[in-house]
Amino acid sequence: MLIPLTCTLLVCFFALMIFVGFRCRKHATDVNGFVLGGRNVGPWLTAFAFGTSYFSAVIFVGYAGQFGWNFGLSSTWIGLGNAFIGSLLAWEILGRRTRVMTRHLDTKTMPDFFEKRYQSKALKIIASIIVFVFLIPYTASLYNGLSSLFNIVFTIPYWVVILIMAVLTAIYVIFGGYMATAVNDFIQGIIMLVGIIAVVVSVLLSQGGFSEAVSKLSAESAPLPGGPVLNGAFTSFFGPHPFALLFVVLLTSLGTWGLPQMVGKFYSIKNEDAIKKGTIISTFFAIVVAGGCYFLGGFGRLFADSEFIKKKPDGTILFDSIIPAMLRELPDLVIAIVIVLVLAASMSTLSSLVLTSSSTLTLDVVAPAAGEKMDEKKKVFTMRVFIVFFVIVSAVIAVLKDRFNITFIAQMMGVSWGALAGAFLAPFLYGLYSKKITKAAVAVCFAFATCMTVIQLLCSFGAISFNGAVLGYIFKSSINSGVVSMVGGLILVPIVSLITPKPDKDKVDAMFSCYDQKVVVEVKMSERLEEESK
Repeated sequence: MLIPLTCTLLVCFFALMIFVGFRCRKHATDVNGFVLGGRNVGPWLTAFAFGTSYFSAVIFVGYAGQFGWNFGLSSTWIGLGNAFIGSLLAWEILGRRTRVMTRHLDTKTMPDFFEKRYQSKALKIIASIIVFVFLIPYTASLYNGLSSLFNIVFTIPYWVVILIMAVLTAIYVIFGGYMATAVNDFIQGIIMLVGIIAVVVSVLLSQGGFSEAVSKLSAESAPLPGGPVLNGAFTSFFGPHPFALLFVVLLTSLGTWGLPQMVGKFYSIKNEDAIKKGTIISTFFAIVVAGGCYFLGGFGRLFADSEFIKKKPDGTILFDSIIPAMLRELPDLVIAIVIVLVLAASMSTLSSLVLTSSSTLTLDVVAPAAGEKMDEKKKVFTMRVFIVFFVIVSAVIAVLKDRFNITFIAQMMGVSWGALAGAFLAPFLYGLYSKKITKAAVAVCFAFATCMTVIQLLCSFGAISFNGAVLGYIFKSSINSGVVSMVGGLILVPIVSLITPKPDKDKVDAMFSCYDQKVVVEVKMSERLEEESK
């Protein structure tokens, strides 16, 4: 029963994704339509595109299992941080200003924004390199966890799962561009909402209900390294490791403010009213999906005796196996929905990442080099070629990592989020709000984040180590160093701006004049007559 049901749902899901891709072809005939949906995308599509790009299978399978195991129910704070910092505040602080200024400067990518905002082609090139280097391993990481979930139902090789996901995603993105991605993200988002609610309810019922599950979890003790054993820590308000929890919340929440594929959603939204609605929709989506994922992961230790939770050779838990182990005994329909849910989450994020990578490489590197020889059609064609390239490369990297257990790839995946957010968050945020930020300060931020990433990689490989308490903690994990990169950038950029040559005042004033312009809205004749009759 399970296999036919899952196959039926997957076939329907795949057919719908491809159908949307073909239907959206008319929106992808020029660069503006292919990359930004004509800058006329509504609040529902934009909000769901933002949320589905945010939360992938990595969140559901990897992070929910890992942080739920480490922090217990307090891991729910990560999901709430994602909702209120990563979604609500991101929309409130970045949404309107990003939309207005990127239209005013006519920028379509984040590197393009850095060039026009700070009057520096060098910054665009550096930003493009950072995007290219760190988005590919980030894209490859989206396939993580798919194998363990699909093995619940199918006994097919991991590379087959990767191939199916990669090919189908490439088809609808190539044909329909951003609009196809946004429409499919909306559909995939609905699947994620329904799936998360169904899984959480089913898992709690399998443990005797919420109260019984919490009671069982409270009996679990948490031994602290070199410290006492804490009883009931996994059901406490901040869990056994509150400081570590804070760093995870900051990285996964504040980091979205500097990720090109996330900020790019604000480029395309059609008006300010849509931003207000999108803020509410996106926050609700994040509360349910992210909050539900981490809340579910918090009960992972109740399944510690499951034969399906795997361990590494050194005896530590393989975190990607925790969530699949929790799902093993659930009803067939719920398992089938989960399979589609995880595939939907991964495909939505993959489509966003490859579209961001291809548009950045085409518009910020290839097109300027080609000059006037490259018209709109050639640019769109080139982006489609690069989409195929990025999908193939990410899939090959994921297969090689799994087949040969290549440590370098795994470490690159781990630091990608921190590297991108650390490099771009401060320059982009300050660029929207302050006229005093200099291009030298932006360059320093890029260099600082890149150096932090290189040091973190060297520490991960054991090439270097730090004995000091502060540096030792910072480079203990990519989470800690990623947070320091972001916060450090927020501190460095204004300080460096104070001591470096100021930007041209007239040019900067002209850029910021867009925020002072009044918006004139055309009134329908019926509304005008109604006003005059009052």
